[in-house]
Amino acid sequence: MVQHSSARLDASFAALSDATRRGVLQQLGRADASITELAEKFHMTLTGMKKHVGVLERAGLVATEKVGRVRTCKLGPSRLESETAWMHGYRQVWASRFEELDKVIEELKREENVDERKKR
Repeated sequence: MVQHSSARLDASFAALSDATRRGVLQQLGRADASITELAEKFHMTLTGMKKHVGVLERAGLVATEKVGRVRTCKLGPSRLESETAWMHGYRQVWASRFEELDKVIEELKREENVDERKKR
């Protein structure tokens, strides 16, 4: 399995664990926005939104730029490649396990059919 930075994955998954932060990412996927605009959109205080944006920024999911008194947010440099690769590794493990389970189930069905024929 591919090795990934544990701290990076922890930061990303912690950031993505919150519905508001996932919503912020969706919103920024449509267009850049100021923290004030995001706070209004999500009906929260400016301080609360700053905290959410800070978590996203530390995870590399959001980048901010201050121009004058306005701090604008946009999608960050992280494209979730490491996170996707990590999940893909586990997806492969589970797919393999389910394939093996399917084989066991099919064998049990065959045995059951043979037993049914013997009883007749």
